[in-house]
Amino acid sequence: MSKLKVALQKNGKLSEKSLQLLQDCGIKFPNGGSKLITEATNFPVEILFLRDDDIPKYVENNIADVGIIGENIFFETQNQIKVIEKLGFSQCRLSLAVPKEVNYPGLSYFQHKKIATSYPNILQRFFENNDIQASVEIITGSVEIAPGIGLADGICDIVSSGSTLFSNGLKEVEKILSSEAVFVANTRLNQEKNKILDKLLFRIRATIHAKGNKYILLNAPDHALAKIYTILPGIKSPTVLPLAQKGWSSIHSVINEDSFWDIIDALKDAGAEGILVIPIEKMIL
Repeated sequence: MSKLKVALQKNGKLSEKSLQLLQDCGIKFPNGGSKLITEATNFPVEILFLRDDDIPKYVENNIADVGIIGENIFFETQNQIKVIEKLGFSQCRLSLAVPKEVNYPGLSYFQHKKIATSYPNILQRFFENNDIQASVEIITGSVEIAPGIGLADGICDIVSSGSTLFSNGLKEVEKILSSEAVFVANTRLNQEKNKILDKLLFRIRATIHAKGNKYILLNAPDHALAKIYTILPGIKSPTVLPLAQKGWSSIHSVINEDSFWDIIDALKDAGAEGILVIPIEKMIL
């Protein structure tokens, strides 16, 4: 039987979260440790642990069938692969930064300047689209030190909290793109491997939907139900069950975590009582 070959980053935060996603999907496999390849014991996948920059090339060349990489890597490498799912973790941004003491006037600052980056393709396209003539200096590793040692006038690098920039005397001035972990695939998978991929995507989507939502149960007087319906649309509509106490009902629904507290406040104002909120393990839409 064919196995779907899944390429993951071999270490780092993206690796940890990618492995956790597969485990949350019910896929069991031996701890990778120092191994470069391992097989799942209960699902037809084989996991390859690679450098993140190498994953797009391996997927394009059919050495791996699919992989999890940062969206920034996908745009930089320009390999002939496709994004099949955004995964919602490892969010960051690729930004331009300059020394803190610079009175930044806008993109014109970068005209005829030297900019250090590990993402020359993305940066060059950005400059071309904005009619900026600049020298792109390719650096691997600690890009942030380039202005401090006189190598560049600014940098283009991945930013999460901005603390690394601050500690190196830099400030973020322009966001080039937003990035998150994405699931990429070879464009020429055979029918058997596509079937395995579909099953894996089904599990991944159910897991991702569950993480972004909460199951909510509450009691409310019947006269408040119409108002509560407008607050709790649910997946299609709320489930309403009559309570033993006349004139009262129990309402069950699903709410998005991003708007959780605003919805809770609105429910209380509408007359809801005994509100229970429960995590969802899997959510099949």
